[in-house]
Amino acid sequence: MKNLLILGAGGHGKVVSEIALLSKGWDSIAFLDNRKNIKNASGIPVIGEFDDYSLFINKYKYAFVAIGDNKLRSLWIEILSREGFIIPVLVHPYSSISKTSILGEGTVVMAGAVINADTHIGKGCIINTSSTIDHDCRLSHGVHVSPGVNIGGTVTIGEYTWVCIGSSVINNISIGSNVVLAAGAIVNKNVPDNVLAAGVPATIKKQVGVFEND
Repeated sequence: MKNLLILGAGGHGKVVSEIALLSKGWDSIAFLDNRKNIKNASGIPVIGEFDDYSLFINKYKYAFVAIGDNKLRSLWIEILSREGFIIPVLVHPYSSISKTSILGEGTVVMAGAVINADTHIGKGCIINTSSTIDHDCRLSHGVHVSPGVNIGGTVTIGEYTWVCIGSSVINNISIGSNVVLAAGAIVNKNVPDNVLAAGVPATIKKQVGVFEND
């Protein structure tokens, strides 16, 4: 039997669970969540907290991390993988993904997203609703591409970067690690590590550290 354990029963977790249900590949799905007052989400039971994962490995061989925080999501993927869980890729049936693209374990692709030829997506990425990633892009681990983002061809994005809603990146751009590209930004030149960039065209507004987002 293919049973799936999802860490995180918030809004993102609900979307992830729906994608899993639409794939029709699971015999059973359950959540873990650290909020003690949550008993179910979208009709799916919450059976414990995050740290209870080891109690369920005999029944739930597969686990998926539905946490918005990029670095925390990646950390939990490593923990669960090390403990023997299989970390799947979840893809909404109404997305479009080139056969020549590669998706890393723990990545989710949501409704309306498009990933074009020879693009490589790292582990634990979120390719959110109606976003587009053109040919020959390279996204590292833990990247979140938010709804309505458009990324041109041959773009590289470093680990844990958050490309916020409605932003755009032109072709042949390199974006560093731990970057936030603010909502609606248009990026037409390279962006270094550890900065917030915003505006049209995007400019660096400040130096920043590691980000938390949901």
